[in-house]
Amino acid sequence: MVRRMKAIRFSLLTLLALTLCCSAAEKLRVSSFSTILTEVAEQVGGDQVIVTGHVKPGVDPHEYEPKPGDLKKVGEAQVVLLSAKHMEGYVGKLKESTGTKGAIIEVGDRFASLKMKPEAGHEGHAHAHESDEDPHWWHSLACMQKAVKVVRDAFSKAAPESAAVFNANATKYLAKLDALQKWTRAELAKLPRDQRKLVTSHDAFQYFAKENGFTVYAIEGLSTANQPSSKKVAEIIAKIKAQGVKAIFPESILNPKVLTEITRETGAKVGGELNADGLGEGETSTYEGMYKHNVRTIVDGLK
Repeated sequence: MVRRMKAIRFSLLTLLALTLCCSAAEKLRVSSFSTILTEVAEQVGGDQVIVTGHVKPGVDPHEYEPKPGDLKKVGEAQVVLLSAKHMEGYVGKLKESTGTKGAIIEVGDRFASLKMKPEAGHEGHAHAHESDEDPHWWHSLACMQKAVKVVRDAFSKAAPESAAVFNANATKYLAKLDALQKWTRAELAKLPRDQRKLVTSHDAFQYFAKENGFTVYAIEGLSTANQPSSKKVAEIIAKIKAQGVKAIFPESILNPKVLTEITRETGAKVGGELNADGLGEGETSTYEGMYKHNVRTIVDGLK
């Protein structure tokens, strides 16, 4: 009797182990090279996916380069998510070096780009940026909604048996983005149109500006690698004075000497730091938290 009970228990444990193993094996394997898309993948995929976020919160995506361990993970992934619009300069490396059979989805390339004007002050797009496309599309809630649908469709194609789950999860996430849009409009209504002038470190908020009626004056170019010349700094100072801009919104990477010079010459105050290139930590560790932090910081600095 004891032997029989032990045999039954062993069989049940073996069955459970096999079930868990098979369950894990059936999950869609996803590699993400954007903190924003890592969240989207987790929200849309739910318990049907295993997501590896290669670019961590707080890491500058302009400067990021994949390591051998990243390439190995990509080689095992069924779906690879990239911001694209020339954000990642290593797309070719992923395609050539990994031998992945998975789908490489350059999410931002699936919808229209915002083209930068020559007078925006871009003095050469260092690193990944080889065009006048602004790659920071996630600062537009409309683009975020498109990105969610791109990820949903990519997952559904890779794992059609879970398409209904992906669709239901995407619908819930899109509803959250709708609510965030309503909150944003109400919050920005506190700021008169003639005060919607945004001086930022590098040029990452053009999508936000277009969607919400702002004018952006960027100290640096599209990439954090673009350091401003003395001529560019002088132009920014002149614009701040002429437009009566109240605050400058830096990132921690901005040269403090440049910031000091601008504030001394213009009298503009230093606003809070904005999250430009992805998610951070604490309250900015989620997309909603990051977006609300940026909006509140801008409104508090300019009103």
